[in-house]
Formats: sequence, C-alpha cells, structure tokens
Amino acid sequence: MQIERFVVNSLSTNCYVVHDSGEAVVVDPGAESQEVLNFIQENGLRVVAIINTHGHCDHILGNAWLKEQTGAPIAVHEADAPFLSDPELHLGPQVRMQVPPTKADRLLKDGDEIAVGQGSLQVIHTPGHSPGGICLYGPGLLISGDTLFKSSVGRWDFPSSDEQDLFQSLKRLVVLPPETKVYPGHGFSTTLARELVENPFLNSL
Repeated sequence: MQIERFVVNSLSTNCYVVHDSGEAVVVDPGAESQEVLNFIQENGLRVVAIINTHGHCDHILGNAWLKEQTGAPIAVHEADAPFLSDPELHLGPQVRMQVPPTKADRLLKDGDEIAVGQGSLQVIHTPGHSPGGICLYGPGLLISGDTLFKSSVGRWDFPSSDEQDLFQSLKRLVVLPPETKVYPGHGFSTTLARELVENPFLNSL
C-alpha cells in the first residue's frame, strides 16, 4: 500500500491518495485539486472511496468536485455526517470557504474496514477535535486527521470539540506499534515512536 501527500487550500490541509493494486482512496480532499486528479489519472487508479477524517470545511471542500470527477462514494463517520452540508458545523464561513453541500454515501463506525486493492484501512473513531473524527490505520501507517500532529494535537476549542474525548482518543493511538508512520491532517509526517518522546501532549497521558 502506497501513500501520496498533497497540500491543498489556504489552511495547508494534507490530502492523501492511498493506493494499492490499481485502486485508491482519497482522504480529505480539501480543495478542487487538479494535481490530485492528475496523479490519479496518470497512475491509472480507480478511486473506490472519498474519505473524510472529519467534517471541517478544510477537509471536505473538494468532496463534491472529486465525486463528480471520479464517481466515488463519500465516506465519513456517522457523527460528522451532518457537517457535510451545514456551514455552522463545518465552519466554512469563519475562514471564507464556500463548501458545496454533499451527503455521505457511507457512514463509518469504529472498527470498519475500507478495502483498497489487496489491502485495507481500519477506522479508529477518535472524537475530540470533532464528534466524528477518525484515524485510518493500515500496515505501518496511520492517517491521523486533526487528532494527532507532529509535536502537537488537534484543537479542542471549537463548538463541537471536547478536550476529554480528544485525550481519550490519543490513548487509543499510543498503543499502536511505535514504528507506525503518522500522516497528519496538517504539517509533516512523523512516527509514533518520535511522538511518544517529543510530543508534550502524549507525555502527559
């Protein structure tokens, strides 16, 4: 399973294309990115799902466009499904992002598996930054959305955020193999081993 990172929109959101054996999922299409679409087309990939790690505007802005381009279904955790069409929830107006409303085609739950080629990604429900925040865990990798960053963690000061939930979610991640490579929603990738040592929020768990 291979992963390609694209930095999109004014908030520098990481959009990931995870692919294996000719199939791909696009995680957090935060813009109408021709660069992402070119990569998919140039590599002959069939997009089997558009996955949102959570429903904030900078992670869902490109949902409608990418679905139109690829025909792939949109998947989001059931608790964040209302965010896809509600500006008060996805916070688009606060950062001047006009998000075309969409509906989820698949409602995800903790423990769900999303097949990608010969591999799969497991859904880990990690509420806190948002009620339906998720991470995606695969062989040697964790796409952590806005739950865990290099040297930091997701904000918990939004109306739908919850500090206690966030730190409970982090406890679920620190037990993963330390060699796991972490691909966050913003910023550079890291490893769980590094974060266990260097991240002050994990040190306090």
